[in-house]
Amino acid sequence: MENLLQQLLNGVTWGSIYALIALGYTMVYGVLRLINFAHGEVYMIGAMSGFYVARALGVGAEPSLLGLVAVLAASMAICGLLGATIERVAYRPLRGAGRLAPLITAIGVSLFLQNAGQLVFGADPKFFPPLLRSREVFRAGQVAISNIQVTVLVTALVLMGALEFIVQRTRFGRAMRAVAYDAPAAALMGVPVDRVISGTFVLGSMLAAAAGILVGLSNPKIEPLMGLMPGLKAFVAAVLGGIGSVPGAMIGGLLLGVIETLVTGYLSSTYRDAIAFVILVVILLYRPTGLFGAPQTEKV
Repeated sequence: MENLLQQLLNGVTWGSIYALIALGYTMVYGVLRLINFAHGEVYMIGAMSGFYVARALGVGAEPSLLGLVAVLAASMAICGLLGATIERVAYRPLRGAGRLAPLITAIGVSLFLQNAGQLVFGADPKFFPPLLRSREVFRAGQVAISNIQVTVLVTALVLMGALEFIVQRTRFGRAMRAVAYDAPAAALMGVPVDRVISGTFVLGSMLAAAAGILVGLSNPKIEPLMGLMPGLKAFVAAVLGGIGSVPGAMIGGLLLGVIETLVTGYLSSTYRDAIAFVILVVILLYRPTGLFGAPQTEKV
């Protein structure tokens, strides 16, 4: 029983990181009906930028919560700018070009960022500096919680809560929902569609950057290809929750993290990556709209 509780705790912690990445997929799909396959690479840039910012600020030598917040904010700002640039340069010119061209472009941007990352950062893995000193904050039998796990969970929950507030309670969030529902009608009502879409990319990219920093805290080894598999799994999490649904992406990420951890703990770590794609196939076969998605009528 204690082992199960520990595995669940580990799964929720890891799943919260998937949820942050999945939110970027689901928001972009919500407003553009586009699967932004470059999103995993934005997560990688977030981790890498955090690595260099931490070194520049000397946070690794003197770990502190203030240093973590500074690195997190800088990384989110960098990736927010990157997300806006990707949308403006790669996707906006293809607006109205059908679905295939933006999809192929997304794959191209993903490959470009992977190779640019290896060129700029070097292909060798890097060890993320310790932004916090790891220590145990709670133990009951074999169940232990570290301050790193608490930090990851609290940060992810705060960011997800902030996003939910923005989407549901702010003028920009209302504009996002209007564009997601019917972009041409929203434009006729005076909603600045291009600005809303750009803002959506910025928000999603900032969450991906936060996920990159939180992964660096938990698993300090980072490298330019680290975005590929977590990006695909976060996409699976978004599909599992119902792509286009913000709460669905959160729940889907947490579920995927828990399932993956349980499979690793009770079956074999060999199946850790495979289980995500098994889930994807099952969801597409039996509930293509995901757990929280609604069926959509295709306009002809």
